Amino acid sequence: MHFVKPQLRLTPSKSSCTCCSESICCSESRERLTGLSGQRHTPSLIVTGNPNVGKSVIFQLLTGRYATVSNYPGTTVAVTRGSASLDGRVVRVYDTPGINSLFAASEDELVARDLLLGERTTVVQVSDAKNLLRALTLTLELAEAGLPSVLDLNMMDEARERRISIDTKKLSGLLGISVVPTIATQRWGIERLRRVILQAQQARVGVCYPKVIEDAIAKMVEVLPKTLGVRKALALFWLAGDRNIIEQLKKQFDPSIIEALTAIAAQAQEQTSGPLGLLISQARLREAERLVKQVMTTAPLERQRWFYRLGDWAMHPVWGVPILVGVLVMMYFLVGNLAAQRGVDFLEDVVFGRYLTPVFQWVVQGAIPWGWLKALFIGEYGLLTMALPYAFAIILPIVGMFFLCFGLLEDVGYLPRLAVMANRFCRLLGLNGKAVLPLVLGLGCDTMATMTARILDSDRDRIITTLLLALGIPCSAQLGVILAMLAGRPPLALGIWLGVLLMVIIVVGQAASRILPGEESPFLYEIPPLRTPKLSNVLIKTLGRIEWYVKEAVPLFFLGTLVLFLLDVTGALAVFERIGTPLIVSWLGLPAKATSAFLVGFLRRDFGAAGLFALQRNGMLSGVQTVVSLVTITLFVPCIAQYFMMVKERGWKLANLMAGFVFGMALLVGGLLLRVLTLLRVTL
Repeated sequence: MHFVKPQLRLTPSKSSCTCCSESICCSESRERLTGLSGQRHTPSLIVTGNPNVGKSVIFQLLTGRYATVSNYPGTTVAVTRGSASLDGRVVRVYDTPGINSLFAASEDELVARDLLLGERTTVVQVSDAKNLLRALTLTLELAEAGLPSVLDLNMMDEARERRISIDTKKLSGLLGISVVPTIATQRWGIERLRRVILQAQQARVGVCYPKVIEDAIAKMVEVLPKTLGVRKALALFWLAGDRNIIEQLKKQFDPSIIEALTAIAAQAQEQTSGPLGLLISQARLREAERLVKQVMTTAPLERQRWFYRLGDWAMHPVWGVPILVGVLVMMYFLVGNLAAQRGVDFLEDVVFGRYLTPVFQWVVQGAIPWGWLKALFIGEYGLLTMALPYAFAIILPIVGMFFLCFGLLEDVGYLPRLAVMANRFCRLLGLNGKAVLPLVLGLGCDTMATMTARILDSDRDRIITTLLLALGIPCSAQLGVILAMLAGRPPLALGIWLGVLLMVIIVVGQAASRILPGEESPFLYEIPPLRTPKLSNVLIKTLGRIEWYVKEAVPLFFLGTLVLFLLDVTGALAVFERIGTPLIVSWLGLPAKATSAFLVGFLRRDFGAAGLFALQRNGMLSGVQTVVSLVTITLFVPCIAQYFMMVKERGWKLANLMAGFVFGMALLVGGLLLRVLTLLRVTL
């Protein structure tokens, strides 16, 4: 995937036309799209819309490229870029984060808004047909920005199930743009959508604002440079008090223009009793309601399906608990038993033990005369005898099953309900239920979850969530190994591991929420309907994540093994083991060989967990040592990829403070746990 960082470019618009009133039209627009004016340009379009409406599915169907598809906001935090062939043309396609309004309320909405206004290109607005009112409020904003658009009414099957009927032809006539009904998961309507994209037009519909706002808009449009194609939209942003837009305008325009805009807005505010932004939103909502009444009819439901009732139960404070327990038991059986026991045993003992490893040894022994080079490939820390089995025999089946389960929960729509269920727990951390989304996503990949923390509303919430992800949320590969190690132990072992982690997370979260400035954000969240999972979606997501594992994680297994090999042959590993002995052996009560697992844990935590898994399988860890080692490695410093993401998101100083705190906390909790279990004479 390619990622782009959009910028709002408030430069003179080259797509303005001098011969008519359209912002993008006539021969100049056609030249820009077809490449007739000198240098050839590639036309582009942006896929946007509200969260959880199937934007990434539409993007995938248009481009043929994989993008993560989820039933919760925040999946597409970065902007994904691909290309599509439309009517014989290669078109650049961008998949933006979900937005509810161009008046950005979060960082991901800000990224999408800046790309839309900066690119000034064709827009495919994907919407939920069941929630036409919400979609049309955004359509009106895109029209005010002068963006050629196509409205995609997705999820028509769910609308029909709820007996919602929409007159798409009438709606198209009222808006002045193409309106295409689709069911993206079934590819229904996609070909028609592809045909109309290049004929996208600017919507003709407008909003009737109060006279004081209309007068202010007219004055601001006169003040702003006439070469700008988004003057009305910028005027509305200013009147609504969009601080980001105001700051960018102050940087780019003369002080005289800024003073005039400020005076116009102040004069308008003096003539009204309420905030201008509220009046603007209310006027836009009234226009959207007027459109909805003309094109949509709803018949009463005869009865509510049991599937809908199950979705309500999943959020209930009482009935939601057994559903959550059932989900966890299912994942524990599939990941910890089926994959970690049977899958790993088959791959490690049969595939590698009987066939691949003997072949590797035979080939290396016969082809390489130098002993040190043989050891590099088939020695104790050999690339073929340690890194390859670790990556593909131990970790891959565990990770693959976890990805499958996680994709299933995403596709069903359970994760947003988990956010509601977890709201009370998250309040113990000084957060709200929305924070559970990056925390749960961290069970897949902490690196991506750290980036996804952008969806939270305040910098305070993002810092706390980033710290907790680094401290106590195991990624999928590490969690799979942990479940495999605990599967052969009494249930008490799992209870102690989970209980200690929860206690540490709650204590640290509470402390951070009291230390960091700012107040807890309100919990406002839209819940999508519970859906029947589509096997193709689940498999696509699973295969895409396995591809990520092979490309991103497996090379680090080989790098980690190479580091261990070099440390071993140079004698540095023995030195580090001696240095680490007081901590690993005396304080944590683990065998000295566990030092190498923790050393590699700096590079990648799941690789460190795999080293502990190997020690356990060789009978070198008792039950108590297993629990202590798992608690410590779970609370250990973040892997190098997550560390650099923390640096990118929070800066070097804060990232280093978090990493140092996590390292000390892991060793402190691990040593204290050993002494408590020894004092209580617990046997596991």
